[in-house]
Amino acid sequence: MLKKGYGIQDLRVDLANLYIKTGAKSMPTVFLLTDAHVADERFLVLINDLLASGAVPDLFSNEDMDGIITGIRNEVRSLGLIDTRENCWRFFLDRMRLQLKIILCFSPVGSTLRVRSRKFPAIVNCTAIDWFHEWPQEALHSVSRRFIEETEVIEPHVQDSICLFMAYAHTSVNEMSAKYYQNERRYNYTTPKSFLAQISLYKILLEKKYKEMSKRMEHLVNGIQKLKTTASQVEDLKSKLASQEAELQLRNQDAEALITKIGLQAEKVSQERATADAEERKVVAIQTEVSLKQRECEDDLVKAEPALVAATAALNTLNKVNLTELKAFPNPPIAVTNVTAAVMVLLAYKGKVPKDRSWKAAKVFMGKVDDFLQALISYDKEHIPENCLKVVKEHYLKNPEFNPNLVRTKSFAAAGLCAWVINIVKFYEVYCDVEPKRHALAQANAELAAATEKLGAIRKKLIELDSNLCRLTASFEKEITKKVRCQEDVNRTNKTIELANRLVKGLQGEKIRWSQSIKHFKAHEKTLCGDVLLTAAFVSYVGAFTKRYRQELVEHMWIPFLKSQKVPIPITEGLDLIAMLTDDTTIAAWNNEGLPGDRMSTENATILTHCERWPLIIDPQQQGIKWIKNKCGTDLKVIRLGQKGFLKTIERALACGDTILIENLNETVDPVLDPLLGRNTVKKGKYIKIEDKECEFNKNFHLILHTKLANPHYQPELQAQTTLINFTVTRDGLEEQLLTEVVSVERPDLEKLKSLLTKQQNDFKIELKHLEDDILLRLSAAEGSFLGDTELVEKLESTKSTAAEIEHKEVAEAKENEVKINEAREHYRPVALRASLLYFVVNDLDKINPIYQFSLKAFNTVFHKAIVWAESSEDLQGHITNLIEAVTYSVFLYTNQGLFEKDKLTFLAQTMFQILLRSKEIELLELDFLLRFTVEHTHKSSVDFLTPQSWSAIRAIALMDEFRGLDRDIEGSPKRWKKWVDSECPEKEKFPQEWKNKSYLQKLIILRALRPDRMTYALRNFVEEKLGSKYVESTRMDLAKLYEDSSPATPVFFVLSPGVDPLKDVETLGKKLGFTIDSGKFHNISLGQGQEMVAEEALEEAATHGHWVILQNVHLVAKWLGTLEKLLEQYSKGSHSDFRVFIIAEPAPTPEEHIIPQGILENSIKITSEPPTGVLANLHAALYNFDQDTLELCSRETEFKSILFSLCYFHTCVAERLKFGPQGWNRRYPFNTGDLTICVNVLYNYLEAHTKVLWEDLRYLFGEIMYGGHITDDWDRKLCHMYLEEFMSPAMLEGELALAPGFLAPPNLDYAGYHKYIDEMLPAESPVLYGLHPNAEIEFLTMTSENLFKTLLEMQPRNLLVGDESGQSPEEKVKNVLDDILEKLPEEFNMTEIMQKAAVRNPYVLVCFQECERMNLLIRAIRRSLKQLNLGLKGELTFSPDMEAQQSALLYDSVPDAWTRLAYPSTYGLAQWINDLLMRCRELDTWTQDLVLPAVVWLSGFFNPQSFLTAIMQCTARKNDWPLDKMCLTVDVTKKIREDYGHPPREGAYICGLYMEGARWDIQSGLIAEARLKDLTPAMPVIFVRTIPIDRQETKHIYECPVYKTKTRGPTYVWTFNLKSKEKSAKWVLAGVALLLAV
Repeated sequence: MLKKGYGIQDLRVDLANLYIKTGAKSMPTVFLLTDAHVADERFLVLINDLLASGAVPDLFSNEDMDGIITGIRNEVRSLGLIDTRENCWRFFLDRMRLQLKIILCFSPVGSTLRVRSRKFPAIVNCTAIDWFHEWPQEALHSVSRRFIEETEVIEPHVQDSICLFMAYAHTSVNEMSAKYYQNERRYNYTTPKSFLAQISLYKILLEKKYKEMSKRMEHLVNGIQKLKTTASQVEDLKSKLASQEAELQLRNQDAEALITKIGLQAEKVSQERATADAEERKVVAIQTEVSLKQRECEDDLVKAEPALVAATAALNTLNKVNLTELKAFPNPPIAVTNVTAAVMVLLAYKGKVPKDRSWKAAKVFMGKVDDFLQALISYDKEHIPENCLKVVKEHYLKNPEFNPNLVRTKSFAAAGLCAWVINIVKFYEVYCDVEPKRHALAQANAELAAATEKLGAIRKKLIELDSNLCRLTASFEKEITKKVRCQEDVNRTNKTIELANRLVKGLQGEKIRWSQSIKHFKAHEKTLCGDVLLTAAFVSYVGAFTKRYRQELVEHMWIPFLKSQKVPIPITEGLDLIAMLTDDTTIAAWNNEGLPGDRMSTENATILTHCERWPLIIDPQQQGIKWIKNKCGTDLKVIRLGQKGFLKTIERALACGDTILIENLNETVDPVLDPLLGRNTVKKGKYIKIEDKECEFNKNFHLILHTKLANPHYQPELQAQTTLINFTVTRDGLEEQLLTEVVSVERPDLEKLKSLLTKQQNDFKIELKHLEDDILLRLSAAEGSFLGDTELVEKLESTKSTAAEIEHKEVAEAKENEVKINEAREHYRPVALRASLLYFVVNDLDKINPIYQFSLKAFNTVFHKAIVWAESSEDLQGHITNLIEAVTYSVFLYTNQGLFEKDKLTFLAQTMFQILLRSKEIELLELDFLLRFTVEHTHKSSVDFLTPQSWSAIRAIALMDEFRGLDRDIEGSPKRWKKWVDSECPEKEKFPQEWKNKSYLQKLIILRALRPDRMTYALRNFVEEKLGSKYVESTRMDLAKLYEDSSPATPVFFVLSPGVDPLKDVETLGKKLGFTIDSGKFHNISLGQGQEMVAEEALEEAATHGHWVILQNVHLVAKWLGTLEKLLEQYSKGSHSDFRVFIIAEPAPTPEEHIIPQGILENSIKITSEPPTGVLANLHAALYNFDQDTLELCSRETEFKSILFSLCYFHTCVAERLKFGPQGWNRRYPFNTGDLTICVNVLYNYLEAHTKVLWEDLRYLFGEIMYGGHITDDWDRKLCHMYLEEFMSPAMLEGELALAPGFLAPPNLDYAGYHKYIDEMLPAESPVLYGLHPNAEIEFLTMTSENLFKTLLEMQPRNLLVGDESGQSPEEKVKNVLDDILEKLPEEFNMTEIMQKAAVRNPYVLVCFQECERMNLLIRAIRRSLKQLNLGLKGELTFSPDMEAQQSALLYDSVPDAWTRLAYPSTYGLAQWINDLLMRCRELDTWTQDLVLPAVVWLSGFFNPQSFLTAIMQCTARKNDWPLDKMCLTVDVTKKIREDYGHPPREGAYICGLYMEGARWDIQSGLIAEARLKDLTPAMPVIFVRTIPIDRQETKHIYECPVYKTKTRGPTYVWTFNLKSKEKSAKWVLAGVALLLAV
């Protein structure tokens, strides 16, 4: 069982367990391996070993092997075998092979299985192959029949037709998928599982529809039945109302009697309550007085409390001991005697103050100490006699010495008595003040008690009265309740009667409608089988297709098939399949949730919500996922494969029944999810096994898969488990969205109103549907009389009023508003139409190069900005025109900046053609002919100025109605047509005769036939005429403006070209805005060599703090690009506003090697950094590297400026000359602006250091070191040196040097002056500006235009469903080519026989032998490889990679690599190459007849022409006995052709088969001359080659002309021929003149 991170080691462990299970435990086991299980191709290494021998190396350790052997040793012995280690192990493996069955389930789709079979031969050699082909019609029919027979609701007589249709639907989708791939290059597969899903869905839908219809009909029938009984129930209600009214009258009388009794009782209660209130007020007053007095007493008593406490404390100090001690004093001090005297006064019996208060009397008074102490304690402190108090106060207390502290010094007991006296007196004084108040308080309390008692009696009486009143009131309320209830019953009955009348009246219309609905349902019941059948097929199969194919399937294939059956399956006429599955209400809700309103989107949403398998949505514009997220809201769990914890999320969702959306899938899905995708449940469908864990499967669980890949290729096994749904935006849908956008900007009031109305109407539809459903439900559910259900009737009223409101708003107000809004909106439709058209043109650009990815989101931003910034106009029509122009130009600028120069015209032409087609300014047939340019037959030219190809094209054109007679006109006026054809710029000239009145497109067709090389210019002119000149003008990249358009979510992506580095511009901009490396705000990371982690850290820091990050060479870290995409998406939200990312990468050489993720490209502003094209742009660009300050830098201003300008022109020539291919430079060199700037630095240093201009030194430095440093070819080095000789000489300082014909070196000017001089003086773009002949660009331009039209043809929307189909399969085509070549291929040369013919083996004969041997090698290789391929095609030989490459080459008319490695250099296609091979064989065959040197040797026919030219030198050297190193070849160009010679020369050789490129040979003058226009490679006459001593070689008036084997030049160099010339050799060097052996 696969789990996350399952690797080869895990497989080893599982295989080891499998071995033990089968070999050691002898348990029969099946090992099943599918494509999904091969997580790593290395798994198949182990599987290969397992299949081949059963022994997988190093599967067990020695310890494990010992354990196994020990375990089976007894079994080995029991078989009578010796239990050696080898025998035991062999027994183990043999039993494993016996018990283990291996089943491999591999898909044959694509090249995977083929490649695996080659790499791991045991997959084929050691298995029995069981190829599961598509199910035939019979199988499809029988399977569907079995399932259909189980369905009860299907009539038996149509079952057969249904089965036939299901089989037909399945096969028709296969056919359509083939057309779909052929036309759109999109993949769609069906499998038996798809077919079974169709059957399952049909059964489910049919059952569901039958139930829905039955339920609906039941509700309707019940509703109508209830309505019929309503009228009779009204009379019963009226009699019920009369009895209710009589009862109500009685209730009224009883209530009035009670009201009288209650009134009397209430009066009595109120009187008693008044008396009680008066008494209560008195009591309250007395309570207040008592409280006051009590508070005063308490306050005074509180004051007395301290004195009493002090007295008690003083007594506590006395005891028997100290009192006895006091008594013992014989003669105490006066202070002590005063104390005892005062005590005696206070304690005097009955207040009689003793007269004798001496010490003696005191001692007697104290008597018994205990009694004395007790008398003190129990002293009546509240009643001190007045006279005693007076004596104490006057005689003792006023005495200062009567102080406890002073007395304590005399006697402790006396001090205590002193304190007691003082405090007792104090207490008594306070107490005397309090006593009257206490008396008053007691009296007040007595009064309060009497008043309270009286109040209690009154209250008791009041309670009794209240109780009586309450009883009466309760009786009254009861009566009132009965009366109210009775009144309500009367009212309700009245209302019911009223509502019943309204109900009967109101439902009259519903009754009619419901009756019609029942009829409709009954009719639909008959067609339901057919309708659901069509719907099930639609949901099961059409999701992957675009609109056109869906219509074709349903309307032109399925419906006709249903009707053509012997027993036709009835279907509803004009059936809307969406209406079968959903309704307007649901669609309205979807639209409110963000689903686009076009039909295709609605179909997609319907399929998504009803499909049987998990939906997999193709959603490059992210519109589907946006709707799904809005629809599901917070209930949706969104994850990505590979993110942390994604499997845990899936497990939780499975258990809870949540909806999971897996977004941004690639073309493969993690094999771990295979059980989930296939719903492979275990334990009676309750669990699904993910990894090794059984997860609970909740039936409510829903899985949605999503990819933003525009054209993914999902394998059949994945498509079998999912329903593919193509959510790619449609033209109609996008047009509506863009219309909304433009109107919301231009007329926000209108769009707001439109949006409001649409939402309102959608909401009304939803509400009305709910209300109607509710009424039917209530009506059908109501038992007996339902007229009492007021809510039902009110609901009906509500429904009717809502319906009336909708009617009013929709029909009256809404319709009227809608008409007005739509009229106003329609004015802006051309803008939306143009924008939609442009988007689809831009979206198709990835067909040219996968790096051209543009998102709808970015397009919408550009569109919005264009609308906002468009020039306004008072005239509405004028304003619309301005908007269209603004949108077109903005999209053009935005897209153009991201295109390579070679693709810009393609984009412009496609845009223009689509615009003109939409406006019907051009005919589709004519455009199709221009692009395809199908010329089926070759005709010999009737006029001398046209080639057979051109004339054949004219004849093909003349077959079209608009061009009839064109061929006759050209034959009739050859001079006029010749003049036009030979003109330099025929596209600007008037066409001869009446053809000048033809449309521009028709003129283009004629021009392509006669001058294909001028098509790029003509197209550019066409664009300029139709769209405007600004579209064809070159624009400079403004990085500052691009920075404004960028954001943290929108990186800038630079697509690199050789010789251009945008880093400098970014650094300059960063410096201006404060983002530099020094400030730490600029992170420049060149990826590769483990820099990925550094980049991730830099991105994190930059996103947080708002820095810039430059990521260079991202194309070198293919594995990290997925991480980068996720990081950019993560940091696009919530990052610092200054955060920016600049990405720099090179484009992939081929689309197959493209690795940059779509997400990065779509969300970026793409900039192609490549050198400008053309002399004008390049010269300006070269000057832009400098400024006025540079020009004023040098003290020798004139020389510096002149040479600097020449350097700029030189740089322009060498860089731009590359576009002319080998005629420009033999090899491609990465010349860049760095070369130019360093040369200017060298120039400045040289001029400053020397008084003279050292021309030779400067030329050497520039040509050999700076620019020459790139150059590896000697002829290219010579060209570079020649340029510098022409452009740098003293003549330039005198203003006499012409850098190009008509372009003199400029005088001394300032910086702006030089730019102006270039604009004004530079001639129009032409090869002449580089020193080349105008012919140089003819081939280059012809090839460019051919490629342009080929690309344009691929980009055209495929309007026809049926593509061009030849009846042959690729294998059949290859077989025909193969047989044809084998038939033509000559036998090998018999070298033994040929060698025997040679009496003398001179150098020529040896060359012949060598050529024959090489030819034999080639013929042998061709024959052997073709025979092997033939066996491979028959299935008799395993296909090898070489055979596959050879098959591909034969299919596409190219020469297989295996042949070219043994052959000679050639640029021919396969057919021409074979003819050339046969000619070479014939030449050799002629030569080998007698081995005599041919009269004229066809030099082009040699594998190694150098060997023949060397042989000429060797023959002469032997004859004249000259040393080879002192000799050279000289050539004399004759005036004759090959047929003019009958025998070879006596010395040297005549050669032929050479062609001159870049010039021509003038036979009359015997010199090199200017080439004739359009004659690109004129043939040379026979050339006499002979040998002469080097010192006799002519050096004046000659041109050293290189000879090459093919037009590719470079490595195909053969020799140098010195040709005569009047012109300076520089002219021919710059013109790239060379001799070629093959063209």
